[in-house]
Amino acid sequence: QVQLVESGGGLVQAGGSLRLSCAASGGTFTRYTMGWFRQAPGKEREFVGGITWSGGSTNYADPVKGRFTISRDNAENTVYLQMNSLKPEDTAVYYCAARLVATTLWSWGQGTQVTVSS
Repeated sequence: QVQLVESGGGLVQAGGSLRLSCAASGGTFTRYTMGWFRQAPGKEREFVGGITWSGGSTNYADPVKGRFTISRDNAENTVYLQMNSLKPEDTAVYYCAARLVATTLWSWGQGTQVTVSS
């Protein structure tokens, strides 16, 4: 079972940037598709974006396209979420998730808070 630990959250002004990191352990990292999700107060958890095991393909939810970038370093067992041009509506707990290739079940990190002030 893979374990995931996020870091890099915090408070930032609108228009600013943050980079989240997610360190994975306990599994073969390249067997996992990685994803980022977020959950705002009073809302359901939503998909932010994902990256394939090789890093060769990414996809993003419409609200973050063009502002957020996911990357991974398979040598360091780490996935990143670079967030630019942040908006107050990006405020949420951000979760890293891992899914074995060709499966549907996600494993989750504990989450990291991102707060964007206006």
